[in-house]
Amino acid sequence: MANLDRRRFLQISALAAAGGALSACGGGTGTAAGGAGKGTITVWSWQGPAAMMKQLVPAFEKLFPAIKVDVQDIGNPAIWDKITTGLAAGGQGLADVLHIGVDYLPAYVEKFPDGLADLVPLGADRHKAAFAQGMWETVSRDGKVYALPWEANSAGFYYRSDLFEKAGVDVEALQTWDEVIESGVKLKEKTGVQLLGIDKPATQADSANLFQMLLQLQDSFYFDMQGNITLDTPQAVTALTIIKRLNDAGLVADMAGGWNTMISSIKKGSVAVQAMPTWFGGIIEETVPAQKGRWKVRLPPAVTAGGKVSATVNSTHLAVTGTSKDKAAAYAFAEFVLTRPENQVAIYKGKGIAPALMKAYDDPVFHQASEFFSGQKKGEIFLEALSRPSFVTNYSADYPRALKAVTDAQSKVLLKGADPAAVLKEAADLVGQQTGRKVLR
Repeated sequence: MANLDRRRFLQISALAAAGGALSACGGGTGTAAGGAGKGTITVWSWQGPAAMMKQLVPAFEKLFPAIKVDVQDIGNPAIWDKITTGLAAGGQGLADVLHIGVDYLPAYVEKFPDGLADLVPLGADRHKAAFAQGMWETVSRDGKVYALPWEANSAGFYYRSDLFEKAGVDVEALQTWDEVIESGVKLKEKTGVQLLGIDKPATQADSANLFQMLLQLQDSFYFDMQGNITLDTPQAVTALTIIKRLNDAGLVADMAGGWNTMISSIKKGSVAVQAMPTWFGGIIEETVPAQKGRWKVRLPPAVTAGGKVSATVNSTHLAVTGTSKDKAAAYAFAEFVLTRPENQVAIYKGKGIAPALMKAYDDPVFHQASEFFSGQKKGEIFLEALSRPSFVTNYSADYPRALKAVTDAQSKVLLKGADPAAVLKEAADLVGQQTGRKVLR
């Protein structure tokens, strides 16, 4: 549920203008690299993650008796405005440890160069190889490390196996999105159910999730690593063209209204596929427990034959504030939470947060068969994705502008039948004019 809170409410904000398992064992000596400090540190997070960190505090304070920890549930999206305001005020009033999403971290680093502490002097580099591929590049820039990775959510393809069986479709055999479209036509003919849903008028920022996933499966995104705009590259046009073809075939249900509409569609069984990340499996189980055994999950089909089927589509991190009075103590807590497998396993058991820490996946919990998902070992499916090379996304400080341009372009395609290449060119030019960034073509 922690991931639900983040993804449900992760919108454009101010930047647009398990007790016993929570142990202190695991190789620590009570001293973080650089020497743990003392005193009281505060931690800002939201809902589920905050609750799990609070459970970790007693074990941490036993290991570091000179440090006291105050974990605060700021709420989501309130946390983003609060962090932004604090950074803009030179760090005034900020907590020592900040829980930050992957789409906000680059903006904070770019807009407030000294707002987050460089963790390299505190010993962060020794954990570089411990996380899923591509995660370290997400939290580092120009030789500095601005956070430690917490969760890593891979692209998933959740589907109603009973409906596809009725339509005579073997979903596991689908290799590309061309085949997905063909299967969706058969599905609708046989069952009357549409394939998937998109918020067509873009009433919520998350309406571009499918588009972004299709981009990342092609090792592309809105910006390249140099910050150039890549909104109308061949990969982007291909992604939006797939969405147009799905829509033109009558396979896309309108999820206007966002989250609540999507949850309603799951309850009604009006769509057969949820192309959503790792964390969404828990949402399905909670929403429709009576549908146990009717659902399965796989990695998404490739965009082109032989292409990638894995992508890390979102993540969160713990950072230390640049103005913290005791960075060593703050880092010690972040390190304790995120680099000890037993703690990450306990958090996963408690709130379903998929860890970026690869050693955590040695635990049996990730290799158990799921009754809800038809006996599949769901954890192993996503572990396979995390074990593969991952494209590193650069959200940049201008992600909110790019996201707005993309969702507007997608709405023109879905509601008016616009040409994907034309509307993406307009979107790229608009973001270029707004930001001064170079458009790559």
